[in-house]
Amino acid sequence: MSDLPIVVVPVGVDDDALDACLAALDACTPPGARVWLADDAQSGPRGYAIVERWLRSTRLRADYSRRQRGIGEVAHLDEILKACGDSDVAVLAADAVPAPGWLSRLQASFAADGAIATATPWCNAGEAAAWPRIGEIEPMPDAGDAERLARALAQMPAAHPELPAAVGHAVLLRGAARRRAGGLDAESYGSWYAALTDLSLRLSGLGWRNVLCDTAFVARAGEGRPHDGDMDALAARWPDWHSRLAHFLMQDPLRDLRQRLADRLSEVGPPDMQRDLFL
Repeated sequence: MSDLPIVVVPVGVDDDALDACLAALDACTPPGARVWLADDAQSGPRGYAIVERWLRSTRLRADYSRRQRGIGEVAHLDEILKACGDSDVAVLAADAVPAPGWLSRLQASFAADGAIATATPWCNAGEAAAWPRIGEIEPMPDAGDAERLARALAQMPAAHPELPAAVGHAVLLRGAARRRAGGLDAESYGSWYAALTDLSLRLSGLGWRNVLCDTAFVARAGEGRPHDGDMDALAARWPDWHSRLAHFLMQDPLRDLRQRLADRLSEVGPPDMQRDLFL
């Protein structure tokens, strides 16, 4: 599975969420995919025990790194991404729960269009990429509902519509595009939420695309949040950002796509006993 993107999970402080994330990652990602658990001195003893147990049992090619002292989530993630060089990287939030097929379908979006720099899957708390309603936070689906949704998505033709920016529940970053844009700006932003928005806008300015991977889904309990001062920094650098996002949310250009997915979901039958075939 060396052709798949590297999955990077920035380890957080919520042990229960990390446990659920890793369990779903193992179950819903092709065996042998590369995973890097990157810990900016965040996990405590229980979190470390969860990581150790998972590393012993996972089907994935997983590694774990931990800094002795934290440097901040943006600086740490930028350090990790630089270490990955030109490789494509899927950054998965440590409190996210991927559905079956998520990584392969993200990869397929890059293969479909070389101009795509970021691909974001649907999410129940995905802001512009939210399902089933734009800009709203819905409860996380249980495993059975997520599996049904993944099968419905597998039957949808991939359209890769534009997003105003990538969203932080899960995003595939094209390595060459990321490096050309200069990586993350850890000097200006303290949160992954804001740094990813800034990176997306710089990529767009260079002619790259930020798209919805409309055949994949990753759940999350809540949306990412900016740190103090991040939104002011975004507004100073990108004065039209807030109006662009508000216009997208009000116009909802993905409305028809959501309806088609809802129609397809209503027709999905019993669970597929050969689920591994569409990881």
